[in-house]
Amino acid sequence: MEDAAGSILASLGRVRLVDLTACEGLPTDNYKICVSTLMQSLAQYSAAIIQLPPTEGALLRSGLDSARLFFHQRGYNSSEAVHLDDAREWCKTSGYYVDPQMWLEMYDYRPGVTVTEPDGVMELLPSGLPDIFAVLGKVSRDILDAISFSLNLRSCAFTDILDNIPLRSQEVSSSVLSACCHSRPSLEGARQHSIASQDDGQLLIFSDHDQQMDKTLLTLVRSDRSGLYVKDMHGHWILVDGDLGPNDIVVYPGLALYQETAGYVNPAVYRTEVGNLQGMFGRCSLVFKLMPRSVARLSGSEMRAAGHGVDAQFQVPIPVNDFMQTGHSVDQLFPKDMEPSSHAEQDSASFNSVMKKKNGSTRTKPLPPSKRLRLEAQRVLKERVQDIADKKGIKLRFCNIKECESHIRSLDSPCENIRTEIGWPQGVPFVHPHDLPNKAKLGFLEAYEPGWTASQQEIELSFTVVLISAFSSTFVMVLVALVKLL
Repeated sequence: MEDAAGSILASLGRVRLVDLTACEGLPTDNYKICVSTLMQSLAQYSAAIIQLPPTEGALLRSGLDSARLFFHQRGYNSSEAVHLDDAREWCKTSGYYVDPQMWLEMYDYRPGVTVTEPDGVMELLPSGLPDIFAVLGKVSRDILDAISFSLNLRSCAFTDILDNIPLRSQEVSSSVLSACCHSRPSLEGARQHSIASQDDGQLLIFSDHDQQMDKTLLTLVRSDRSGLYVKDMHGHWILVDGDLGPNDIVVYPGLALYQETAGYVNPAVYRTEVGNLQGMFGRCSLVFKLMPRSVARLSGSEMRAAGHGVDAQFQVPIPVNDFMQTGHSVDQLFPKDMEPSSHAEQDSASFNSVMKKKNGSTRTKPLPPSKRLRLEAQRVLKERVQDIADKKGIKLRFCNIKECESHIRSLDSPCENIRTEIGWPQGVPFVHPHDLPNKAKLGFLEAYEPGWTASQQEIELSFTVVLISAFSSTFVMVLVALVKLL
């Protein structure tokens, strides 16, 4: 597992569903590797590829064929229902919708809702959607279990916020399966599109509604043509469905999972290519959205129970209905790629200030030992520990020092997995180095920079030699001046 997690993924992570499905007993090495690959891919690319068993892959391909035929046979009428994306109706949409501005037609299948035509006759839906809904619902829950394992949460940690299996009498599913068709040539009334150019010089057309985020826990997508772009950790747009096998499906996390995991799993920012499509069918896709049930509350309680640090913005429980009706923009959630902690900002400023003084004057007084330890610990945190965490897709959230004193003596502590993954020194509490006692700071520094103490002693010795030399020179000069006076 260490080898698999130790380097940055060169491309989107790909795992087999059969290897990602949890079993009773101890986790196998293969399961750990698959979970690690999944989490690295979600951290680096905000998406991953799941390889389904052949029978389920065939079902999805059959569903795409059915959806393509459904939209092709259905003529567009401007009087058709237009999906206005009303946040208050998030868990009630069903049936056929069209959005001319997006060049998008969709059919929402939501168990518990019977869709009828205007004349009262039951509306026919693309064939296979109920079976596909059941398959992708199971797949998404297996992926959630893998995420909970990586975060050291209890089994089925998200069950309380999910729909019942099966739905009870009169219940309506919060999750939804959408058969979608982009840019069907016969769809009239489409408006102009904005143009974006790629690094390779190819001209691509995107809708004005780019940089979208789903308010889901997870979104699973399978299309008959590539065109789904997701923004990676560096802010680059990555084509995530350009190299899919016959049984592959793309998964990416949404805002509800971001909220429930207290920010540990970032939501995907995505957009869809809707231009340059040739042919008579457009681009068809099946999109399954795993949603929290409408009466649940997103509280991050499981994260706190597992010992994870939870920021203030995630500590107040929010009803799912309120969450779905609240606007969330990309700029508000992610003003920067990484938000440094207040400790990091303060220590970085102090460190830079000290270094400027050092470079500007060779006569700078040596820092007090405690302050030097603090600044060096902060430097090692930024240069060593954060780099290891980034490569392994780990988001550092430190413990409270009082609580962690008991964690380090326990064989099954909440922060044990993270400490092991990043090589945190034994016996040192997993807290921000700024808050460590000086003795623990020394242990932390020696763990990530072996020989640090010896090198500091050499620096102090050389500094002492310089001081003695300077004092000796000054003393000699004073003696010479006294002799001349005499």
